[in-house]
Amino acid sequence: MNGSAGSQGHHVNGKQVQSVVPSIPNNGPRHRPLTLMRRCRGMLCLVIMPLTAFMMMVYLSPVTTFLVRLFSVHYSRKSTCFLFGMWLAMWPFLFEKINKTKFVFSGETVPPKERVLLFANHRTEVDWMYLWDLALRKGRLQCIKYILKKSLMKLPIFNWAFHIIEFIPVERKWEVDEPLIRSRLSELKNPKDPLWLAVFPEGTDYTKKKCIKSQEYAKEHGLPILINVLLPKTKGFHCCLQELRDSMDAVCDITIAYKHQPPTFMDNVYGIDPSEVHIHVKIIQVSDIPTSEDEVADWLVERFKLKDKLLSDFSMLGHFPNEGTEDDLSTLKCIANFAAVISTTSVLTYLTLFSSVWFKIFVAFSSAFLTFATLYSIHLPQLICPPESGTHAKKF
Repeated sequence: MNGSAGSQGHHVNGKQVQSVVPSIPNNGPRHRPLTLMRRCRGMLCLVIMPLTAFMMMVYLSPVTTFLVRLFSVHYSRKSTCFLFGMWLAMWPFLFEKINKTKFVFSGETVPPKERVLLFANHRTEVDWMYLWDLALRKGRLQCIKYILKKSLMKLPIFNWAFHIIEFIPVERKWEVDEPLIRSRLSELKNPKDPLWLAVFPEGTDYTKKKCIKSQEYAKEHGLPILINVLLPKTKGFHCCLQELRDSMDAVCDITIAYKHQPPTFMDNVYGIDPSEVHIHVKIIQVSDIPTSEDEVADWLVERFKLKDKLLSDFSMLGHFPNEGTEDDLSTLKCIANFAAVISTTSVLTYLTLFSSVWFKIFVAFSSAFLTFATLYSIHLPQLICPPESGTHAKKF
């Protein structure tokens, strides 16, 4: 987020509007050079991550999402999320221990073992991945969920994961998205099910062009002119808050900033950027947030106005206030988890390629099952035991 701000003139309804955008060096030199070794390591990463995800899902998710779910939705979610958490934990290991990216947490400490709604600024395409580093520290990596673009459900293999762990895909058309969001959130109200629900109210990642367009809209409607963030879209946040208010322990306002420059996904894969990720946390009690839609909208815009000021201060100072709220990750635990995932994947890969043909048949049927369930958004019902309170089958 380092860089000075610049101003540009634009016309809105025939009037001159002065837009202010930060000068952020998106195309400058990387923090680390892209050497041959880093290219090779990046290619290895792009093989390991999908392969481990594929093998764990085709062999283990039919058990957790089909067999276990027939008896208990709660324990199906718990076992599925445990496996998901093991795989996800390899990403913080990559970021912090292999890439040597420094994570600096500031503000307030997130209480562990609580159900929380998180909302964050969306500076780049990988902001959502860095929330994993915070969730891992709080023992909540396995239960983090996102509201994500429906287009991401077209990603091979990963779309299976998004489905079975109950991410909520949206089309960015409120008349279409609202009933789906409310239906999916109604399934997540059971206090027995741990939950970190992360939303990005800006609705898209930040660019200068989008910032100018957001400022033009703000000027037209008498809203704050923001420099470092876009104006939030408030309907989705209000919907989440309305549906989960009675089952959430707190709301977390997350602000993310970067040194040396905002990274891309491939920057992370190659380990060339960012040099530092700064995450500032503000804990808000649910009772302190208004209930009506208009008041929630005003409240959220005000929170983003504070984010904008926080990011401007970060640009000048190079840090957020009250740093050092979280400890470093345990290298030993990260290596142990990585070894467990890799060894499990190795065994399953060997069985698939070099053992009985029945393993190949199982993989084929499992892949077909996951593809069908994802395509038609099917979650199997609990049939054998009485459903737990707050859980029931769903199909969209």
